[in-house]
Amino acid sequence: MDFWPEFLGSSWGREFVAGGVGGTAGVLAGYPLDTVRIRQQHSSEGSAFAILRRLVAVEGPSALYRGMVAPLASVTFQNAIAFQTYAILSRAFDTTTTAAAMKDPPSYRAVALGGIGTGAIQSLVLSPVELIKIRLQLQNTNQTIHHTGPLTLTRSIFQTQGWKGIYRGLFITILRDAPAHGAYFWTYEYMREKFHPGCRKNGNEGFRTMLLAGGLAGVASWICCYPLDVIKTRIQAQVGPHSCPGIVDCFRASVEREGYCVLWRGLGTAVARAFVVNGAVFTAYEMALRCIYIRQ
Repeated sequence: MDFWPEFLGSSWGREFVAGGVGGTAGVLAGYPLDTVRIRQQHSSEGSAFAILRRLVAVEGPSALYRGMVAPLASVTFQNAIAFQTYAILSRAFDTTTTAAAMKDPPSYRAVALGGIGTGAIQSLVLSPVELIKIRLQLQNTNQTIHHTGPLTLTRSIFQTQGWKGIYRGLFITILRDAPAHGAYFWTYEYMREKFHPGCRKNGNEGFRTMLLAGGLAGVASWICCYPLDVIKTRIQAQVGPHSCPGIVDCFRASVEREGYCVLWRGLGTAVARAFVVNGAVFTAYEMALRCIYIRQ
């Protein structure tokens, strides 16, 4: 009977619920564009619109949501880790020590460092989830065994490659997510303060501020890490013998075959998706936190 009041009364409980709400909103809002982005990064099939039209015509609209179960199943735990870790690390990196000053928001330097640490830690959960998602999104482009869902694919990888196969691409995921999350949280905190001065202290920013600041944070984080994301997609998409087993090998092979422009292929789709997704994530997250505080 007393579980939910006690759970929501704790910082971890509030972050878990709000992070889950925000993450679910983000996945639902941006998944079709994510599928198109992955297809663009993996091959030179044409423009985003051409890929979208071909995908829907050949495989049906449901193909845009193929593999969505994996991120949806993990998003609550993943976002709870991210937001709670960020809250802890941003305070830990803040040089302010007085009790009165601790009530103020952390400095922008602490925000960036906290974001970097959050991205590195979150990669331990995110890397295998993204590997499963990418494999399912590209399933019809690889003429191999087709898997009905994330569980059968995960079982197949474990049976043939073990933990090493599940965590393929972990290091480049950390290289991508650590600086990207630093840019992500710094941009969000900076822009929300610019749009609504004083809101970092009183938390009274409006819906438009949260939407715009969250969207711009997502755009900034993707732009700063996008070439690494392209290489990560190609590494995690590989099935069977490694055509390019390492980051440097994959980078060299991709550039030699397709030129340096391949490192930015799909950026427009990623930026459009990032604005929609992260605007939804931060808005849903902040609104969920407010609802929890009101009910208490």
